[in-house]
Amino acid sequence: MKLLLKLTLPLEEPVLIFTLVLLIILVSTIILKRLRIPSIVGLIVAGVIVGPNGIGLLQRDASMILFGTVGILYIMFLAGLEMDMVGFKKTKSRSIVFGALTFLVPISIGSLVFIYLFGYETKSAILLGSMFASHTLLAYPIISKLGLAKNEAVTVTIGGTIITDTAVLIVLAIIVGTTTGNASTMYWVMMALKLAAFVAVVLFLFPLIAKWLFKRIESEKGAQFIFVLSLVFAAAFLAELAGVEAILGAFLAGLALNQLIPHTSALMNRLEFVGNNIFVPFFLLSVGMLVNVSVLFEGWEALLTVVTVILLAIASKWIAAFITQKLYGYTITQRNLMFGLSTARAAATLAVILVGFEFGIVEEFALNMTVVLILATSLVSSFITEKSGRILAIVESRKKPDLSDKPDRILVPIANPATIENLVDLSIMLKNPDYHEPIYPLAVVIDNEHAEEEIYRKNKMLQEAIKHASATDSDVQLVSKIDTNVASGVLRAIKELMITEVVLGWNARITTRGRVFGTVLDDLLDNTEQMILVCKIIQPLNTTARILVIVPENAELERGFLRWIRSVKLLSLQLGAKLIFKGSRRTLNKLRQTIKSAKPTVEAEYEQYISLKEFQNMSTRLRKDDMVIVISARRETISYHSDLDQVPRVLSRNYKDNSFIVIYPEQNPVLYQDNAKMREPSYTDEASTGKSI
Repeated sequence: MKLLLKLTLPLEEPVLIFTLVLLIILVSTIILKRLRIPSIVGLIVAGVIVGPNGIGLLQRDASMILFGTVGILYIMFLAGLEMDMVGFKKTKSRSIVFGALTFLVPISIGSLVFIYLFGYETKSAILLGSMFASHTLLAYPIISKLGLAKNEAVTVTIGGTIITDTAVLIVLAIIVGTTTGNASTMYWVMMALKLAAFVAVVLFLFPLIAKWLFKRIESEKGAQFIFVLSLVFAAAFLAELAGVEAILGAFLAGLALNQLIPHTSALMNRLEFVGNNIFVPFFLLSVGMLVNVSVLFEGWEALLTVVTVILLAIASKWIAAFITQKLYGYTITQRNLMFGLSTARAAATLAVILVGFEFGIVEEFALNMTVVLILATSLVSSFITEKSGRILAIVESRKKPDLSDKPDRILVPIANPATIENLVDLSIMLKNPDYHEPIYPLAVVIDNEHAEEEIYRKNKMLQEAIKHASATDSDVQLVSKIDTNVASGVLRAIKELMITEVVLGWNARITTRGRVFGTVLDDLLDNTEQMILVCKIIQPLNTTARILVIVPENAELERGFLRWIRSVKLLSLQLGAKLIFKGSRRTLNKLRQTIKSAKPTVEAEYEQYISLKEFQNMSTRLRKDDMVIVISARRETISYHSDLDQVPRVLSRNYKDNSFIVIYPEQNPVLYQDNAKMREPSYTDEASTGKSI
């Protein structure tokens, strides 16, 4: 009975409110997906229906405002986090031009319309015109799901968002300053100093703190998640202290952590999952609750005003996208995508008008008109972005891939439980994201009287690989083999599963004097043509700052040249690490041409490499966060040189503080099978126990 008395409208029971909101999110997502309507639209409309201006089922109370605020901060944070920083550096001039256009064109049109058509004072007209200019990346989750986050049109639009929203917030500060009489020189000097200090702390201090902490809580995944959220909201708070909106702080926090959170990592998956499924839907519902549809029915004059404002606001963003398209030769689909992403008004627009309303610069009608504008532009943005994004995704998928662009079937033989997470993480980063092949962790058990007990122990160990990979939404298929020795078990798995790459861990000790890494690897090299990566991960992968790649002469003539380049580029992109290639002049020229011609782009330098002696002394010039990759070669192949046999010893002795990978590229089998003699390997050293794997 007591509960029934509480069931009055709007609902006030917290548990019931939260349950209802979750049901709305669930039902909206399912129904709208079947109707092929963007979920963003459905959630905003649902907010209109159940909100205080609809049937009054829910009120926009403090809890809804809190979750909604977290949602918009999440959208801006993810936009910065997933931004292609290498692409942005290449297109920063285009981002500045687009940002300037998408600010100046709308604010000019808006200000003139409100002055000459609707009779507003200049100050009020400019403030209302600024709501034309600002935009929020409300439809960004659509782009992210379609895999278009690194497309140039998206990168330019995100970069332009920084420019236009910052300009709008500066306009707001100027208008408020002149209204309150605080527009003195000292006021602007203090504001500039606060902004400079805020940007410096977020972009320079935050990454240093994050890198330091990630190294110390590498295994504490939950702690990493909480730490990242703490930085996001700390940045948002610092933005407000500096006199700008919190969304700018969240966006800068995303940029600051961009290179420390790989896009295929478990941490990124957790951030996206929680944001896209909880906080962002709450924000969309809260936006819908602001809409008062009755504003449209206050008379023909009010209706005409609202319709005119909506049409001009949308048109002004289209004009900016159209001019940018003509300037830089973008396709119509890319133009529509830029228009779709930049036409939604939400957080920044609402913040501007609310401040203007509080200071008496605009009246209540302007506030209601703005909320209707938010609804209309959000609907247009989601529809246009969804339609043009799907078209562009289809176009991108039809582009002719290079010869290396084929499905990866990666085998990860594991013997040491301590290396499982690093090897699985590395394999996921190296895997071609366009295909959905699983990662294959492998346990080889020697066929003896202890085989049954060993199978149980290793299967239990491999369960950790599944648990870890599942946090990244990556498919893992466990493989167990019983064989006479480790190498033959690995070889059999390679053939049966049609493996393309093998990722091995190494204990960083040379096992026998006459062997390279130990008997197991030598037999794999002799009897396979697949690319093999021997890895020793010392530092956390996500703290890698640079990747030094040593390339032997004639490496460009090998069959696996394009494939290892693709793998190195993927690793660089995932880690946000700069590539430094060292090799002969002819090889570097070929590398430069290949890397520039293939997308996506990476930041790379090319330095001429002299001899093994230089490699021995190079470690003194490296930092701990640098990774070393050596492109090696099998014996009797074109790029093989006797110096390559010394590389493992040099790595073991001189590079103890650096993570490293030795890559044996894919080779033509006819070059080495005669030399291998396809013998059944024998094992007398510690490699026979699997320790070198």
